Amino acid sequence: MFDLGMTEMLVVGVVALIVVGPKDLPVMFRRVGQFVGKAKGMAREFSSAMNDAADQSGVREVTDGLSKSLKAASNPIGTAMDGVKDAASSLTDLDPTSETGKLSAERAENAKRIQASTARAAAERKAREAKEAMAKAEELEATLNESLSEKKADT
Repeated sequence: MFDLGMTEMLVVGVVALIVVGPKDLPVMFRRVGQFVGKAKGMAREFSSAMNDAADQSGVREVTDGLSKSLKAASNPIGTAMDGVKDAASSLTDLDPTSETGKLSAERAENAKRIQASTARAAAERKAREAKEAMAKAEELEATLNESLSEKKADT
């Protein structure tokens, strides 16, 4: 509201402490807070009264239309994209009893089957790779144990 920064608030607080004194400072801040609260309440009432008057006189519909026109003029690409989104949403809302709806449901089911079989194949591949890795590790451990036993036999 007054656009005061932290340093300005600190300066105001120090000056108020010096001018008013530490004993009366809380009372003064309370009164200032009450005044600001009343001012905000009056501003809120005034704003709501003006909005109600605008609603009753029909000015709101005119301003809404103007704001849409200004938005379209200032951002034509965004407005065009909104139109494209609206048109595309009507294409994606299919009637499930129509042929297109039945085809869409069939395609969705096939996609789920493909995903399931792909997941199963990936899991099987990982299991096979894990078995191969375990076999290779056991083989390496066996050769390591043989070489260690040979070294012990030599010494």
